[in-house]
Amino acid sequence: MDIRKIDESISVAPQLQPEDFADLAQQGYRAVICNRPDGEAADQPSQQEMAEAALAAGLEFRYLPLAPGQLTPQLVDEFGTAIEQMPGPVLAYCRSGTRSATLWALSQSGKRAPSEILKRASEAGYDLGGIAGGLAEPG
Repeated sequence: MDIRKIDESISVAPQLQPEDFADLAQQGYRAVICNRPDGEAADQPSQQEMAEAALAAGLEFRYLPLAPGQLTPQLVDEFGTAIEQMPGPVLAYCRSGTRSATLWALSQSGKRAPSEILKRASEAGYDLGGIAGGLAEPG
């Protein structure tokens, strides 16, 4: 697993496998968000398989798929609500982790300084400079 910590409450990762969830629980994660739509790749486990594996490992699971090019303010709000409501730390994943990192960044817009958001994403290995103009200052 290529887990990339953004802060103490959330990390992101590329595609996980059902057998990864027991290790995630042992590492202290308490919840998982799947941002990858079902059927993107033939070898990809379904969100149902992933949800069952997460629950079997004692992890909360939420499915918030983000298809490429279909980012909406509603999905950003749902992601932000999920990370606030779910027990932490939370691990969000998609194919590469970029969509999960982007959802996190946009969900923090207006809550954290854009420079902090971009720095945390960059330190986790994600260049989110393309959304910098869409990030609002707190307040």
